[in-house]
Amino acid sequence: MSARLRAMDEMGIHLQVIYPTLFITEATTRPEVSVALRRSYNRWLADRCAQSKGRLRWVCLPPTMAMDKAIKELNFAKDHGACGVLKKGDREAGRWPADPYFFPLYAEAERLDMPLCFHTGTGTPDFPSAKDVSLGSFMRSQQPTVHAFHSLVRHSIPDKFPKLRFGFIEANSSWVPYVIYDLKRRIEPGRSGSTFSKNEYVIQSDLLTTNRMYVTCQTDEDLAYILKFSGEDNLIIGSDYTHRDQSMDHEFPRLLQARATDGDIPQSAVSKILYDNPKAFYGL
Repeated sequence: MSARLRAMDEMGIHLQVIYPTLFITEATTRPEVSVALRRSYNRWLADRCAQSKGRLRWVCLPPTMAMDKAIKELNFAKDHGACGVLKKGDREAGRWPADPYFFPLYAEAERLDMPLCFHTGTGTPDFPSAKDVSLGSFMRSQQPTVHAFHSLVRHSIPDKFPKLRFGFIEANSSWVPYVIYDLKRRIEPGRSGSTFSKNEYVIQSDLLTTNRMYVTCQTDEDLAYILKFSGEDNLIIGSDYTHRDQSMDHEFPRLLQARATDGDIPQSAVSKILYDNPKAFYGL
């Protein structure tokens, strides 16, 4: 058994989904290069995860600059253990997430029962010097994921693909109340300066559940408050397990249970965040 699988056993983790962090930022503007990079990465990751006999699952990297190749990669991924499709929340292949350009990708993901996973990072190539990285890191890393949620609701994309699930990964969940507030305010009648003079989308009381949207959370967020907006059925743990960055949440099962034991969150939310919701989101 590998060190990673042994550590998973010690923590009581029965399955881990691997995200392609090598592609936090798009590396090229050339479609043929993007196809070659992503195709090779998908095959390498499929081979490595196959050795875990189902313990490690993975998320596919579609080469979105070449939509016909992207569709083929989704089918390869589905046949080789992938349980999701990576997507960026800002411009990718020169287009925003709600652009009809991506509809064939969304339709195929829906047909294959593979959720869209809007991971942190940007779909726009950028090669700043090392000293400049921190100057725009939030805008180019966390912010695209938040934008994807806002844009998909605003343009009623979940209604167009009624069986497709949407995940917002590694940007935490504290932004959910603000985004829902902003979406509601934009369609409130009589708001001066609003760019929405008519009700172009609907904000349901159970917005995340109705639109099949799942958001990763951390164990130290204000979950009691966030749950009022998300509900218990749409948060999933975002541990970034084994990857050292600000999203790493070591011993997250114990930490989440401690919050329930202290009465901070309902006990029912623990098993849902750790097991039921990820199982439903990834279709496992």
